[in-house]
Parts: sequence; C-alpha cells; structure tokens
Amino acid sequence: MSAPAVRSGPALPVGRRRRRRAPARPGTPLPRPAVARIALLVAGAGLGATTALTFTAETAGQLRAPGGLATFAGSLTGMIGTYLALMMVLLISRIPMIERVLGQDGLVRWHRRLAPWPISLLVAHAVFITVGAAQAARNGLGREVGVMLTRFPDVLIATIGLGIMCLIGVISLGAIRSRLSREAWWLVHLYIYLALALSFAHVIVLGPSFVGHPLTRAVWSVAWAATAGLVLVYRFGLPVARSLRHRLVVTEVRPEGPGVVSVICAGRQLDKLPVDGGQFMFWRFLTPGTWWQAHPFSLSALPRPPYVRLTVKALGAYSASLAHLRPGTRVMVEGPYGAFTRNAQVRPGALLVAAGIGVTALRSLLEDLPRNCAPVVLLRAGRRADLVLGQEVFELVRDRGGRLHALVGDREQARIDERSLHQLVPDLEHRDVFVCGPEGFVAGIVDLVKRLGVPDEAIHHEAFAL
Repeated sequence: MSAPAVRSGPALPVGRRRRRRAPARPGTPLPRPAVARIALLVAGAGLGATTALTFTAETAGQLRAPGGLATFAGSLTGMIGTYLALMMVLLISRIPMIERVLGQDGLVRWHRRLAPWPISLLVAHAVFITVGAAQAARNGLGREVGVMLTRFPDVLIATIGLGIMCLIGVISLGAIRSRLSREAWWLVHLYIYLALALSFAHVIVLGPSFVGHPLTRAVWSVAWAATAGLVLVYRFGLPVARSLRHRLVVTEVRPEGPGVVSVICAGRQLDKLPVDGGQFMFWRFLTPGTWWQAHPFSLSALPRPPYVRLTVKALGAYSASLAHLRPGTRVMVEGPYGAFTRNAQVRPGALLVAAGIGVTALRSLLEDLPRNCAPVVLLRAGRRADLVLGQEVFELVRDRGGRLHALVGDREQARIDERSLHQLVPDLEHRDVFVCGPEGFVAGIVDLVKRLGVPDEAIHHEAFAL
C-alpha cells in the first residue's frame, strides 16, 4: 500500500500539531432500536385512535341527512391527513433517540414517502366538506365555497394554510426540486409550520369530532402542543444551547485541493461534544450574507480540543463562500447527527467506500475505528488531485493494519463492479460496508453489495443530496 500522491494538511492549525493523548470523548449514546419500534407503535396507535374518534363522533342520523356521507368523508380525510402532517413534521424534528437509529438519510426517506399522503388527504377533506355543506344547504358548489370562505374566518385561514401545503408539494416534485438551491428549498419548507398553525383553529372549532367533545379537543390540543414543543426544543433550543456552550469561532481556512477547503474552528469544552466519527453537523456562520442559513457538513476529523474541523467542496454559492471566511467569525452548530458511525457495525470487519467529498465522513469514521481492525478503504475520484485528505486517510489505514485502494479515472478506468470488488475485497462476507458520496454513487454501491449478498443491516450510507 502506497500513499496517494496528494497534498493534505494536518488536522490542527500549523504550529500546533503535537502528538499527545487525545482526551476521552463522550461520543453519542448507542442507538436503541427498541425505542424506534416503540415510537412506531405509538404513532400507529395514535392513527388508530384518530380514525376511531372520527367514526364515534358520527351518528346514523347524521350520515342519513343530506350531505351526511360527504361530510363524514371530509371529516375522516381531514383528521387522518392532519395527523399524518404532524407525523411528517416530527420525522424531521431531529429527535435524538429516533435519529440515532434511522439516521438523517432514513428520516428524510420516510418524510418523502409520507409527504404526499397528508397533502392529498387534506385536499380531499376540503372537497368533501364543501360538497357535503352544499348538499345540506341545497346550494350550488361555487356558491357554497363563497359562503364558507366569507362566513367562517377560520375556514379562510385554513384554506390559505392548505394552499401553502399544496405549493410546497408541487415544489417538492423532483423536476422542480432539482432546480432549487438548498437555501430556497429550506426557506420554502419553513412554511409547513405556518400552514399547520393556520389550520389548527378551524380543526378545533369546526371539526365534528371536536364540537361537543371537550376531552377529544383537549387531547388533540396536547398533541399539537407536544409536536410544536419537540420542534422548538430539538430544532431551535438545543442548537442554541450547544452553540452558547462551545462558542465556536473560525481560526483558519486551509486549501485542501481544487475547490476544497478545510474550515478549522476553535471552541470551549469540545471534549464534551457528543460526537462520533462519520457524523455531520449543521453549521451556521454568522456573517452578513450567511447568518440565516444552516448547512450540513461532515466533520472531517474527530475534535481535538480546542479545535474541530470540517472540509467543504465548492458545489454551490454558499459552499464556495466558505473559502473567504475570516478568522474570528462566530459559528453556531446543530447536531451532531447521523447513524454513519462505528456503532452501526454488526460484522467484525469493515469496508469503507467514498467518492469525492464523501471522504470527509469516511476519514473521521476511520479515525474512530479501533487499532488493528484491518479496514479496507476504496477512494474513488476522477483525477488524483481530487483525492483530498488522501494522505491522512493513508496514515489512518496504515495505523490500523488495513488496505487502501485509490481508484482514479473515469468510470471505465476506475470501475467498481462485481469482478473488481471481489478482487479488492475477497472477504466481503465478513465486513460491514460504509458508503459515502454523491447520491447516485451511493445508490450504485449499495445495489452492488446487496447483489453480492451483503444484508441490509451490514450496509450503512450517507448520501450528499438536497
């Protein structure tokens, strides 16, 4: 094994690289799959209770009345749609116990799968309720829409909320989403909180399941308040508290390769930062042009108090701007997040695969693996200059008795397929597979190792995507 011919600086600023025993780190608590299963059961029970409340709130006489069936259908779709919307928000509220099991990749996948259902159900709710009201009043459908919007202020406000949700749903379509910057995507999704807040009043005041049912109204209000509380605590409160505790500031910005820089920050009590190798954080650099944005970047090295490092490739306007950060810039952080850690490993050995800037998560994960674990590491790059942090990876692999393969060239020259993987990793059946890089690359490697018999529980990945 020879070192890749790349330049890579040390993990600490120049003049501070002294070999010393690293202080003990707390690390993140171990994932508890039982917690995720209990959460799933609670969510299922809540959906069942929501459905049951809708049925018990209706009488046979109400169903037989003009517009009764349509009104009931509207009530049912509205209750279920609203409940699923709350679940959708909880999936991305970054509750630590759930996130440690599923990881951000898993939570985002479930969020994407769930998202069409509440929007579709709430649109159906609006249609059914309007049809039912028109039939009951023997009005035309268009006239009844005007009546509901003008005589019931809560309905007008809820309609605005539904319109916001539909707009977000349209923007979420792949063809549109791929054209948006991450900043625009983030701003659009903040409006989901506004949409849910606007719909709350009309649900409680006008919903058939709530009118005359004070206990149901109280339970539903608690559910909304709990959802809002979890979002406020984990999306806002905890990041602010952690940022105030560690007080990070930029100390150096160091070039690592073409379009790639390392941002080194200094802070307090970083030995108490609960982080594992392979995790990422949301970073908010408090400059006039970037203070309102928080972007996810992997730690490219474990913290070495008082320093912590992230390494960024210029893939857009924001990431490119980080090359111009000035020393002294204050930083707020959220996290760490991600299940791409040694805690996920179920087999005795490990295969680590990275492409492009995915090497950042791989490098910190590799640093967290025990000595003599003999990892196999595959680094994929289009050209040798793109093997950033390659020297550091080489040294970590060497210290752990492993093998490093730098696959450089186009897809034909540096192909990773069944034949080449068998040659490079003949003992694949004894190894977990960790993959990090662009979304298409990660999907291809995951599909490949599955065909080679690696079970799902031994495959771990982080994809860099919107």
